[in-house]
Amino acid sequence: MPSMSASTMAAPAPVRQVSINTPAALIAGALLLLGGGAIAQLVSPRQAELYLLGAALGLVLYHAAFGFTSAWRVFIADRRGAGLRAQMVMLAIAVLLFFPVLASGTLFGEPVRGLVAPVGVSVIFGAFLFGIGMQMGGGCASGTLYTVGGGSVRMLLTLAAFIAGSALGAAHLHWWSALPHLPPVSLVESWGVVPALAANLAVFAAVAWLTVVLERRRHGRLVTPPDAPRRGLARLLRGPWPLVAGAVALAVLNFATLALSGRPWGITAAFALWGSKAAALMGFDPASWPYWSAPGLRAALEGSVLTDVTSVMDFGIILGALLASALAGRFAPGFRVPWRSALAAVVGGLMLGYGARLAYGCNIGAYFSGIASGSLHGWAWMVAAFFGNWLGTGIRPLFGLEVERLPRQTGC
Repeated sequence: MPSMSASTMAAPAPVRQVSINTPAALIAGALLLLGGGAIAQLVSPRQAELYLLGAALGLVLYHAAFGFTSAWRVFIADRRGAGLRAQMVMLAIAVLLFFPVLASGTLFGEPVRGLVAPVGVSVIFGAFLFGIGMQMGGGCASGTLYTVGGGSVRMLLTLAAFIAGSALGAAHLHWWSALPHLPPVSLVESWGVVPALAANLAVFAAVAWLTVVLERRRHGRLVTPPDAPRRGLARLLRGPWPLVAGAVALAVLNFATLALSGRPWGITAAFALWGSKAAALMGFDPASWPYWSAPGLRAALEGSVLTDVTSVMDFGIILGALLASALAGRFAPGFRVPWRSALAAVVGGLMLGYGARLAYGCNIGAYFSGIASGSLHGWAWMVAAFFGNWLGTGIRPLFGLEVERLPRQTGC
């Protein structure tokens, strides 16, 4: 497939004035306010705060175009590493915030716990499958939600398949979890806070340094982002934000999630819940699946989605991204999706959902929050998913999908 040269794509686009999409902004704002009020009344004020925290995450993801999928793709395809370096900044800030708190077990007097999971066949295969799905579906877990909120009709297909794949993964997880695996390993508990921090920060620095070396070797320089079309308060409210600003904000908001909910940010557990509830409506019996046998999970399956922390945060992410895209003047859904692209969205979404359940999380729950929790499985997920992305990047042209040389403005 023909593609623009790196030098052409790096040139700043002509700045044009784009008006705020007022109807979409008002709808998003009203849904956030009314939804927050309803959740506060029906569940609790803290649950409403988590809903609005999800909205803040959606706004940050959209304005910073913080995509894991495109960041990995452009590095694989053209050794452009800005996105990966931003991820390392995000992870570095997260471990500095999380490790001391997780070691103490409390935050502001409330108990907290990390997302620590086993490492085994299930995680390796699931993360690898998820990595392929990222490139075929066109997004990761966070990317799917915020691009749906931003008006991407294609990503609605990915999300629907993501939910279906998550339910299928929940139904099969007992078989996968019985395969060979190591017990959950927390580096914070095993090594102590200072050694765990030193080791993690050293790896983040090494990854960032490697991306710089490879990018300069390929291009002779690091890519320079185009000038932002806005300044000051207008840029804060309407974007676009620098990648590093998004990295800092995501790390801080994940820490806020830990403070409010007692555990780090996750996304895809809600997809398994939604898909299982849909399966029950179609005549299946998800309550008989071992996945839902734990008391907390059984209560989530039988109760309202509004009582589920991950679900309300996911709803918030979508609406926060809708608000951000409206403020940026870029909410304009297009309903024409080429059939090969639609097929890739569905197949990729199924891979994303199934892989996330097998791997005990996605790019957020396993990679970002897993590493922030000091879980060894977060690092295993990163490596396996990266190789899946490598394969998925090679597959994209078969479905008419571009392998661009610089990240898209959408980040996915």
